[in-house]
Amino acid sequence: MAQGRVQWVKIIKLHLGITMETVDKIKQQISENPIILYMKGSPKLPSCGFSSQVAQVMINCGEQFAFVDILQHPDIRAELPKFANWPTFPQLWVEGELIGGCDIITEMYQKGELQPIIKETADKFRTEEGAE
Repeated sequence: MAQGRVQWVKIIKLHLGITMETVDKIKQQISENPIILYMKGSPKLPSCGFSSQVAQVMINCGEQFAFVDILQHPDIRAELPKFANWPTFPQLWVEGELIGGCDIITEMYQKGELQPIIKETADKFRTEEGAE
């Protein structure tokens, strides 16, 4: 009985370790990339309509942004919704804050609210990188 319990504890620790490594990876990606889009596929080859729509919005904003293809990273796909408290993809993060998913991003873009946020963030980090 004791041996079975020890094995179970090791499995839990292993699972928690993987989860923590993934959360740490997500935190690092978000902190290192002022504008990052978690999506299905890539901006040039999106794998779902929602990701396609948000990628096109971001391309239309005219600034560089990072992206993570969650289909290539199942650990991030599983953990990011819990970390963000946001169940769906795509997810746009700007300066460490979740902006939202497809509906919110599209609406902000159509209202002209997204473009200045993206431009100001890109300008700010372009300036900071140039100062180093």
